[in-house]
Amino acid sequence: MNDILKYLPYKSSFLFVDNITSLNDEGVSGDFTLKGDAFFYEDHFPGNPVTPGVIITEIMAQIGLVVLGIHLMISGTRQEGVVMDEGSFPLLTSTNVEFFKMVLPGEKVIVTSKKQYFRFGKLKCLVEMQNADGELVAKGIFSGIIKNAVKQMLSINNG
Repeated sequence: MNDILKYLPYKSSFLFVDNITSLNDEGVSGDFTLKGDAFFYEDHFPGNPVTPGVIITEIMAQIGLVVLGIHLMISGTRQEGVVMDEGSFPLLTSTNVEFFKMVLPGEKVIVTSKKQYFRFGKLKCLVEMQNADGELVAKGIFSGIIKNAVKQMLSINNG
């Protein structure tokens, strides 16, 4: 399952996936442990660091939408006109997230996603994040599409 991580379009300080524990055409589960020395803790908030909501949202998107979207594209769950290749990348198009608990440096979070639908290259999922104690941290609806960077650049340059 963790072989899927090599397809993620993120590097180093912006990769928020440690492990994928469950992955199939209907959903995904995975985890990430927030490093205490992460760049965003220095100024959010000095002396009392808290994980910014945008980072929580990004963790949820990477595990709950991007990993599942890549899996669907490379596992044969293809749709007409939508093909995953080296020029493809997932693109988050919308979120609606509610936050319930803070996440502190060093905490491990677990993300679980259930596919709502995948059609015409658009994936919509219900995504939840829990802390290591099983408490709900955040939940929301995430949507995204698969774009081809090469085709996108050609259409911009020719348009």
